[in-house]
Amino acid sequence: MSSGHVSGQVDETGALDVPTDGGASTVGREPRLPSGPSPRGRRVVALVDTDSFAKWGAHLLAAAPAGWDLDLRTVATPRSASAKQLRSAFRGLDARLAHLRTAPPSPKDVDAVVEELRVDPPDAVLVSLIGPVAELVIDEVHRRIPDRPVLVSGLPGISFPAKWKGIFFRARADLFVLHSHREVRAYEEMAIEGGVEPHFALATLPFARSASASASTGATASASTGAPASASTGAPDEPVRDAVVFAAQPSVPLERVDRALVVQWLVATARQHPEWRIVVKTRAAAGEHQTHREEHPYPDLVPADAPANLVVESGPMAEHLDRAVALVTISSTAVLEAAARGVPALTLTDFGIGRHLINEVFVSSGLEGDSVDLVDGRFGTVRPSWMQDNYFHPASDDDWQRRLTELMAQRDAGTLVDREPARRSRGGVLRRAWERKNALGGSDRSALGWLALVIGAPIRTTKRLARKARALVHPPEPVVVAAPTSQRAAGGAGGERVAAAGSAAGAAGSEGLGDRQQELVAGGDPG
Repeated sequence: MSSGHVSGQVDETGALDVPTDGGASTVGREPRLPSGPSPRGRRVVALVDTDSFAKWGAHLLAAAPAGWDLDLRTVATPRSASAKQLRSAFRGLDARLAHLRTAPPSPKDVDAVVEELRVDPPDAVLVSLIGPVAELVIDEVHRRIPDRPVLVSGLPGISFPAKWKGIFFRARADLFVLHSHREVRAYEEMAIEGGVEPHFALATLPFARSASASASTGATASASTGAPASASTGAPDEPVRDAVVFAAQPSVPLERVDRALVVQWLVATARQHPEWRIVVKTRAAAGEHQTHREEHPYPDLVPADAPANLVVESGPMAEHLDRAVALVTISSTAVLEAAARGVPALTLTDFGIGRHLINEVFVSSGLEGDSVDLVDGRFGTVRPSWMQDNYFHPASDDDWQRRLTELMAQRDAGTLVDREPARRSRGGVLRRAWERKNALGGSDRSALGWLALVIGAPIRTTKRLARKARALVHPPEPVVVAAPTSQRAAGGAGGERVAAAGSAAGAAGSEGLGDRQQELVAGGDPG
């Protein structure tokens, strides 16, 4: 962990972008197929909707073996990504998918997409969709396609602690992709507790692939500390490194007062370090949708007298990291993307550590810090002891391609077994129409959907009011883990506190199932 000011001499040997050679020469993309020839070439189609699911789905698909034929389609949902968001999400794809960045597919409604799959079934479908839509599509494929493709799903980015909704919506998928050994353990435990047969596979997070390669050879993502923050190595093609990038999240922290406080810290950093560009990196422009709703956008909170070196920008994170001397966030997956490049980072713990902040996983990572560290220019680097269990495992540990290949072979042989749904809903056709309306919103124009909405909306409102009343009478205890909040507490007793906090975070690492029905109230977290 670095206790001094960050250096601009960042190790760039682990470039994160997906190459355009089909993946044959990239560590972490080895086909790892079973012995013996494949019966025929494989065709896999990805379905995406929101910004984060589009980026994750496209880049996971691009990691498939070089011989596979790949395709991607966008599903029309209330939160479908804009063409601009899709172009950003599809940056750096391999030759099989590179055309998507210049010509992203227009969204199609669920029925049209499923009909295309029925007429010309691929070997597998990657269902990279928000939870309710993923459940709907998986169910429609089961009902409408006799010789159905293998169904693969998963969650983009950091998925620890485990969430029951993630399992619930994707229980009928044949394979559920996660990105760390720690996540797999947590989800397996929760699935068993909830009566769902585990079906989880491990894949290196596409945006952390470079550091995973370093971890497999014993190296560590780190930064040099011997030069000024704005210095470069002098290589003619190296971009100027002058940016501290803040990776904004739409709902972390949630409250306006907290988000305004973050902006104050960024303003103070900009004034303290005029040699840096302080970039508030947003994921959506005004009017664009995101996977999670954003009630208080950061651009609206920047004061009129903010220094000129504090700027608000969007665009691909990879392009911002090309200029970054450091990245700061609360819990965005972008911190893993930065670590994969060797860019120092800071996960702010001023608001605590807990499930609601999605930052428990970073305890003991070496990246935790506070607003004082930010203003003073102190950033951390990833501890080797944290990497193996958290997103930077060796690529040889990945098993998703092997297991997907086995499932496709079962489909060829007619032995692919349908999985049981986690939902035990009553109400038949009307209930299914309600779930469809809940998933698609205005994109579902069926008469039955509107009827279900008229009947179901009052029930949903009653459930929400009842849940709020219960919360007032029996407020839940927040899951907050005591941990050092500063890069200044790097050694001595601070290290012991990190270890203790890591144990506590592990104990709190799975969502309890007691309130799972309340968690599934329509209109909440998309899962």
